[in-house]
Amino acid sequence: MLNRNINWFGFAAGIVTLTVLGTSLFIPWWQLTVGDNLMKVNASPVNTNFGLFGAQFTLPLISALNLVSILTFTASGIVMLFYSLMPTKPFSKQLLGFSYKKPLFSLITFVSGLLILTSIAALFGINVPIFGSTTLNLPSNLVMGANVNASVSGSFQLPFWLAIVAAALCIAARLYHGRVVGKEPIKQL
Repeated sequence: MLNRNINWFGFAAGIVTLTVLGTSLFIPWWQLTVGDNLMKVNASPVNTNFGLFGAQFTLPLISALNLVSILTFTASGIVMLFYSLMPTKPFSKQLLGFSYKKPLFSLITFVSGLLILTSIAALFGINVPIFGSTTLNLPSNLVMGANVNASVSGSFQLPFWLAIVAAALCIAARLYHGRVVGKEPIKQL
């Protein structure tokens, strides 16, 4: 039988959250590739960069937002681990409240931003696939009457799927908290 005084969902959530952070530093959550090596977008909350003709660059504002996300993921994972080992302490519910929402909010914000950006591109007649491949035909009014076609592919990478697992484990930790501290579990809808 598992130790009742440890929130095992929270412990797993803390480990997976820190794993998401570690993998996201090197592998993007979502990648967009235009042509063979024409343009590449590597996007994640902790490391977003762009490539044009093989040269990598980032924007200072995006780098600052990435740093905030790194600190948020780090704090969330560490606090969740700390909480899960001592869920019956008086301060534990505040620790849980701080840490369980962060991966979920990061995931929702990331997907929302991705949907908004692709919708804005669609307003200009540029079809950017979120998942899959297509041939991009740039509207002639954007390229001075020229006919420009390029293969475009978008794909979610491993850290994105790990972020979904982390968010689910964080929610499970929150739902399981009542049982760990000896109260009735949260009723299902």
